Amino acid sequence: MSPHRRPAPEDPLVRALVAQAQRANLSRRTFLLGAVGTVGTAAVLAACGTGSPSSTAQTAKDVSATDKIVRWANWTQYLDQDDDGTSYPTLVEFEKQSGLKVTYAEDIDDNDAFYGKVSGQLANGQDIGYDIVTLTDWMTARMIRLGYTQELDRSRIPNADNILTSLADVDFDPGRKHSLTWQSGFAGFAWDKSKVPGGVHTLSDLWAPELAGRVEVLSEMRDTVGIIMLDQGVDPSSDWTDDDFEAALEVLKQKIDSGHIRQVRGNAYTQDLASGDAIAVIGWSGDVTSLNYEADGRFEFAIPESGGTLWSDNLMVPVGSGHLSNAEDLMNYYYDPVVAAQVAAWVNYITPVQGAREEMEKVDPELAENPYIFPTEEVLSKVSVFRTLTPDEEERYNNEFLTVIGA
Repeated sequence: MSPHRRPAPEDPLVRALVAQAQRANLSRRTFLLGAVGTVGTAAVLAACGTGSPSSTAQTAKDVSATDKIVRWANWTQYLDQDDDGTSYPTLVEFEKQSGLKVTYAEDIDDNDAFYGKVSGQLANGQDIGYDIVTLTDWMTARMIRLGYTQELDRSRIPNADNILTSLADVDFDPGRKHSLTWQSGFAGFAWDKSKVPGGVHTLSDLWAPELAGRVEVLSEMRDTVGIIMLDQGVDPSSDWTDDDFEAALEVLKQKIDSGHIRQVRGNAYTQDLASGDAIAVIGWSGDVTSLNYEADGRFEFAIPESGGTLWSDNLMVPVGSGHLSNAEDLMNYYYDPVVAAQVAAWVNYITPVQGAREEMEKVDPELAENPYIFPTEEVLSKVSVFRTLTPDEEERYNNEFLTVIGA
């Protein structure tokens, strides 16, 4: 599949991600085969407990020396696979090199829903069954703030020095003591070119009457609401107001209530694009590239004329994990530029690892021409980042959003 990239410090992506990293509230990509479309009860429960640190449980004892396993929860289609989709080549190689057994699960289909399932155990310092979880910046911020993650020993992760300068010191995790970026990407419009020959470049295009009942939007509030806000002339990275948020939410409510929006999808919107149930969506850049490998280029992705969003996901070790050192070994492996390039060539998102772009050029030079994989100054000028919310804002806005989407 395709890559994302490694810029030098003066690279335009670095400059864009500096602002992103400092504001720290990005969104999410992926599709989950067979996943439910909207956020369920778990997400409603997840809206609670977003404030001050609440975990008083001690960090689990590290038994990595005797228990040679790593359990990793990730999003679907977010790691390189072999041709028949039965194994992950880079993971297989890691197991050979490290002697560790990796249990890899595509168990994350929505930040809130996942958090809702495990927050009770995290608060008690219990093992949630994973040694690494991969969540979006805003949820990463919550996890760290609440004391639900373990501090990383950076001396055990020397390759972490390859992290992009823009991502090395973020406001939700100064010095990257609790997290490392996994991938970054864009949210914008995607459509079936055979069904929407004129394309979707503005919200007016998405709301065209002929598309009614065959439009889907993301259950990631920061992407869906952020794109609507941008259409209304409000930069989601700025100090916008309650009124600005409510105005965007009202548009979403109207389109849901009228039936124009078919469903609000956590991750399975690509299935609906593939089946033809949906023909235009607010979706994620890399997913469309991945879809096109199976659909002979049937779909197209574009950043809205009024602007799209930029997000990142992060690797963390939950407080109850007993395999911190093993998890650190895996993180170190994936921050090797050669390995990062292999992953990027498959997942189609922006790699956080310096040196990966040069390695990617050895794998497939043509991929460097994709502006959604290797962003240009022009592309980066069109994207914004949903600003960091206070705990009160996060709970309030999230609840309002969940009410509107019927979760």
